[in-house]
Amino acid sequence: MSKTDTSIGTWLSLYSEAIAEVLVNAGYEWVTIDLEHSAITIDQAEKLIRVIDLAGAKPYVRVSSNDEVQIKRVLDAGAKGIIVPMVESKKDVLAAINATNYPPKGTRGMGLARAQGYGEAKAKNNYIQNTSNQIELYIQIESEAALNHLDEIFSQDIDGYMIGPYDLSSSMGIPGDFLNPAFIKAEESILETARKYDIKRGYHIVEPDLEQLELRKSQGYNFIAFSVDFRMLDVMARTPFNND
Repeated sequence: MSKTDTSIGTWLSLYSEAIAEVLVNAGYEWVTIDLEHSAITIDQAEKLIRVIDLAGAKPYVRVSSNDEVQIKRVLDAGAKGIIVPMVESKKDVLAAINATNYPPKGTRGMGLARAQGYGEAKAKNNYIQNTSNQIELYIQIESEAALNHLDEIFSQDIDGYMIGPYDLSSSMGIPGDFLNPAFIKAEESILETARKYDIKRGYHIVEPDLEQLELRKSQGYNFIAFSVDFRMLDVMARTPFNND
């Protein structure tokens, strides 16, 4: 996929291998396993990564923090992309780059796990020399502090960013007020800065709202997380009672 195409994935917060498989079969290009705002463990994440991968989509992981050990563990489990929350500075983004990449580009330690074919020579060498260089790194812009450092963040070697709308609006003192002029101005500033550095422009649409999906695409977002498993389930489960 080129940086001009629109990539649509979704978010997985419930530990269910069946739900993971259903989401892949529905056609999502990638499924992000959320370790920041869920009870999913590392062991469960590895199982979900395997299901998503074998079903034919890219398994991404939104780690709980910018932590090199957790990043290393999910990459060793076979994650194809990492989403790092609360990146606010050049120092933060460089830490994420280091954790994601083997030397000399980064400081990721060498392990022999699922990603490396459990140590089998051909699979291990292929991962180290090829696959590991294709791992995608996205950072989340979720705070007012990050808005002041967009150029130094986006100019680094990352694949793209994703706005965390609830955290960002809360940081600005207008929680959930996405129509507030200040929030709209912040979104536009992030979008334009990202265009300057030719990185993927991401947005997480929390509610399963097709109108929002089309709106964000028309605004220029090309890396979109469409909803999250429990919101899809909740919205559809309530459908028979919406007229009550």
